[in-house]
Amino acid sequence: MDASSLVAKASKYLPPDSVSSIEAAYEFAAKAHHGQFRRSGEPYVEHPLYAAMTLADLGLDVDTLIAALLHDVPEDCGITLSEIEASFGPEVSMLVDGVTKLTKLARRSGVRERESEVQAANLRKMLMATAEDLRVVLIKLADRLHNMFTLGALPREKRRAIARETMDVYAPLAHRLGLRSVKWRLEDLSLRYLEPQQYRKLSRLISAKRAEREGFVTEVSQLLSQELDKAGVEAKVIGRPKHIYSIYQKTRKYAEQGKSFGDIHDLFALRVLVDSVPDCYKALGVIHNLWRPMIEEFNDFIASPKDNGYQSLHTTVVCQGTTPLEIQIRTYEMHRVASYGVAAHWHYKEGGKPDAAYGDRISWLRELRELQEEGETEDFVESLKADVLVDHVFVYTPKGEIEDLPKGATPLDFAFRIHTDLGYRCIGAKVNGRLVPLNHKLNNGDVVEIVAAKAERGPSLDWLNPELGYVNTSHARGKIRQWFNKQERSQSIETGRQLVDREFGRLGIKPPSADKLASQFRYSSADDFFAALGRGDLSISHVALKSSADLEPPSEAVEIAPPRRVSPLSIKVLGVGDLSTRIANCCHPLPGDEIVGYITQGRGVTVHRKDCPNIVNEMEKERLIEVAWGDVEQVYAAAIQIDAWNRVGLIRDISAIIAEEEVNITEATVGNHSDDVTTLHFTLEIKNAAQLTRLRSKIYSMWNVINVVRKGDTGGRHQIT
Repeated sequence: MDASSLVAKASKYLPPDSVSSIEAAYEFAAKAHHGQFRRSGEPYVEHPLYAAMTLADLGLDVDTLIAALLHDVPEDCGITLSEIEASFGPEVSMLVDGVTKLTKLARRSGVRERESEVQAANLRKMLMATAEDLRVVLIKLADRLHNMFTLGALPREKRRAIARETMDVYAPLAHRLGLRSVKWRLEDLSLRYLEPQQYRKLSRLISAKRAEREGFVTEVSQLLSQELDKAGVEAKVIGRPKHIYSIYQKTRKYAEQGKSFGDIHDLFALRVLVDSVPDCYKALGVIHNLWRPMIEEFNDFIASPKDNGYQSLHTTVVCQGTTPLEIQIRTYEMHRVASYGVAAHWHYKEGGKPDAAYGDRISWLRELRELQEEGETEDFVESLKADVLVDHVFVYTPKGEIEDLPKGATPLDFAFRIHTDLGYRCIGAKVNGRLVPLNHKLNNGDVVEIVAAKAERGPSLDWLNPELGYVNTSHARGKIRQWFNKQERSQSIETGRQLVDREFGRLGIKPPSADKLASQFRYSSADDFFAALGRGDLSISHVALKSSADLEPPSEAVEIAPPRRVSPLSIKVLGVGDLSTRIANCCHPLPGDEIVGYITQGRGVTVHRKDCPNIVNEMEKERLIEVAWGDVEQVYAAAIQIDAWNRVGLIRDISAIIAEEEVNITEATVGNHSDDVTTLHFTLEIKNAAQLTRLRSKIYSMWNVINVVRKGDTGGRHQIT
């Protein structure tokens, strides 16, 4: 093959100056690839020439044909894009660059014989989305088609892997773009290497029946042409060949029904081409009057086009006794779209009228009304990408798997897409091997690696702040909210338990069991009861009042351990100056109890409950003094250890969070550095378990914090883990 074949084909629809540019591009490619040979032994320039011939068959514009001739020059010959742009213009350079990028992306995904259906679909979409111009995808398909023709030169396993990728990715992509001729050739060639025995068997059977089939088709074609002429329908009737993969699919389907190769009715097929849609239906009436139709085999793809814009009437009739015959009826315009698919838009761009109405015929482009009026190729491409592709980005996992995410997605969105737990433990991310912020916007082709904490942790509330841009998918937002709802419930349950213990302790009675309380107030579980109490949906005074009637006083007083420290300002002695106070050991008054002071000799004021037997029976009433509860502060020592990636301002940020919780730091030390990890030790004065849990959660949600653990308890009533 030489350039003359390409020039002759392009001359049929391109102006002379465009044809001259194609000849110049071929000379440029031949010089660049001089001395290079493919594994099949042919000169390398034959590969880009064949790709350009395929695109010329589709009627593509001059820039696409030139780009096809040059698409391997930058990567294989060391010629820069700027040199290509200087010789053939910026559009050709852009197309060549796009094909080079697609090739690299496809290689990165890896050639796997058993590609999963989801991964194959994602790769197809990625190839579409990463192309700046759909013509880049068309060149890539033409490139793959010629590679399939020369696949026999590769080792067996490599052949099978490439054939599987072609069947899973490139043939469906050609179908999506309406390139039927490219699609069936890719399928046939893939089948040849995936199922070689079946391929050879079907090839022999088809060849054996070729003479019989051609004679039958010629006879019924002549008969149908005569009947259409009588009915006044101007039509062209031609035989329609079936490709091997289609027949292979039929044999598998028929084998399940107990039928054989001879039962496949669409080995015999006709295509009827007419001028208008009314003529399509008129021709259908003629055919059904001539032969008996098989109603279950009728499809109207004119009224309901396929997703890729394909339109035709399909019917199967029984003729010459019992022989089924499949017939397709379409207009010449429908036939052009069926043959060229999305490439039909460029088919008559130079030297003919633009295909301004093409978008209206494709169901997946029905929204492009403005495009139909303007009819410009550039607008068509941009509108197509905006309508179908631009709302997605396709990124890789470190293992080479592709994930489909909405445009604007971040590493956090990616982490939650992979696994919810990975999202919860995410503390950092690398994109293409470089550390990035968690609100970094991902781009097509990025390789994303999540840095996760080993221990369990939770998300940060900042992640839900839309102004910070940490997450942009509803899936990630939902999982984050779910975590916080669960945490709030846990805190509410703990608060509810504390309220019950405190109120019943104040009353000096033993509370009922948790299950009994839940049943008494019609809650399905103890946790639901305590959560309602902690949220404030249920009043603790109401609970105590309703439950106390059924309770008996305990046989022994409930011992309440004293706090680690009581503030000197916790009790106010009314009408008297600053006096030393202490809590009476006989009645252990608690904040909220009605109290009275007893003036002792040399030890200040002892505070009792008013109903304390010692006070009730006290003879020297003049020693009693009025007192009241002031600000009560109970604090407990808690030591925590924080492991975090070292960074500037780390201690400052942690201290700020501790201060926000109004927690005092009594001791702080910094441990040794190891692999950029810093260990911090804090001793804190904590009021209760809920406060420590809340504080740990806030510290843990900080960026770069790996773990927060409780090191021990040096006193107090609560054991916090």
